[in-house]
Amino acid sequence: MADANAAVILVTVSLVLLGLLSGLSLSWALLPVAVVTFIFILARGLKGRDELTLLNVCVLVLGDIGRSPRMQYHAISLSKHGYNVSFIGFLGTKPHQDVLADERIEIIPISEIKGLQVGPKIFRYVSKVIFQSLQLLYVLSSIEDQSYILMQNPPGLPGIAVAWLMCRLRGAKFIIDWHNYGFTIMGLTLGEKHPIVRLAKWYEKFFGRFSNHNLCVTNAMREDLEKNWKIKATTLYDKPPSIFRETPLKLQHELFKRLGTVYSPFQTSVRSSPEHMELTAFTERNVKTGAVTMATGRPALLLSSTSWTEDEDFSVLLKALEDYERFVEAGDTLPSLVCVITGKGPQKEYYQKLINSKDFKHVRFCTPWLEAEDYPVLLGSANLGVCLHKSSSGLDLPMKVVDMFGCCLPVCAIHFQCLHELVKHDENGLIFKDSAELAEQLKLLLSDFPSEEGKLGTFRKNLRQSGQQRWDENWDQNILPLLKDHTD
Repeated sequence: MADANAAVILVTVSLVLLGLLSGLSLSWALLPVAVVTFIFILARGLKGRDELTLLNVCVLVLGDIGRSPRMQYHAISLSKHGYNVSFIGFLGTKPHQDVLADERIEIIPISEIKGLQVGPKIFRYVSKVIFQSLQLLYVLSSIEDQSYILMQNPPGLPGIAVAWLMCRLRGAKFIIDWHNYGFTIMGLTLGEKHPIVRLAKWYEKFFGRFSNHNLCVTNAMREDLEKNWKIKATTLYDKPPSIFRETPLKLQHELFKRLGTVYSPFQTSVRSSPEHMELTAFTERNVKTGAVTMATGRPALLLSSTSWTEDEDFSVLLKALEDYERFVEAGDTLPSLVCVITGKGPQKEYYQKLINSKDFKHVRFCTPWLEAEDYPVLLGSANLGVCLHKSSSGLDLPMKVVDMFGCCLPVCAIHFQCLHELVKHDENGLIFKDSAELAEQLKLLLSDFPSEEGKLGTFRKNLRQSGQQRWDENWDQNILPLLKDHTD
């Protein structure tokens, strides 16, 4: 109980200090003391863990569950091994069907709290942290006893401290899955020296040390956590689940036909065709025989996915495609392009306006949001992937590239510190540093299109022969022993 008392004191003092820093009066700043103490008194009466509790796991993400694929994969893997999962997060985008259909996975929605909308910015932010803390305390104290809480970071403020506190009070194990550092993401918009960014860095570093175990996405992050934060972690690389694979022609045609009803780049440009032929921009289906073939003279399908945030500069791709247009106009034998950029995020509208302002003749754009079931089918149908993710910390890897490789889709990816842990230059893709280099790479890779004999085809063959490990195997090797050791 001494550890639990220490946890209560640390979390309560942190909340009080946040309140005082934001300008709250002492009486209001002391409000968390009463609330946390009340939760503590309630928790002291909770029953001890039994055999059923050992099979309960809470997966926590302070974000949109549907846009948190790694945490969804965790939940599915836990369920496959007999654990009952309480999956806590925001309900915005529809989660994967395997999560929704699993009887062992219960989704517990929480609200995305905005805090007070008046006063100084730091006051509004601190109020959001306090309200979110109280909501999490309530939700975590309401669910059944858990043997583990597995939490995604970022975002970790205020979740890390609250989840750790509940673990200490209930005798559960606390595991943090480090996807990146939250303070580096905040620094993209606020600046590294902003008081909130500095506070977030201290928070992550201080409370992150109190977890029972840590997972991270790269060896570079594992080394950084140990060297600078004295946190030992296990590297669990993102790996594609089995749904990411090359798409058979029949499924490609069905997807293109369906997307063509909404997005014109997927529609055929052929004005007249035999009645027995069903056409898309990329495929042809003989209605009489059911046979599907690739369309002659089809464009190349270029695909990128994004969360439309500050760590991805899509002006780099637009500039490269302007250069690509000039290559075509100058007489280079290159295909037309359909550039599909999937995802949701705050900068989507800005880039859509920028795209619409361009006068492309050989490139068509499409920015759809795809259902979880359609996304891997589209990836498996594409000819080339482009990744513009530049890690805010330089220590995480783009999951979108992992998914592309699962579909044997070669990639052009922008360079950053630890990208070599995933993209092997001139083996499974190419790494570029600016728009001019990307334009030359597009020219090189698509000069033989649609033939599979050129460099693009070589990359695809290398991916097919690489014997890529899938998520299930990776998870069973690295995480299942960890859970069993803690259970024993």
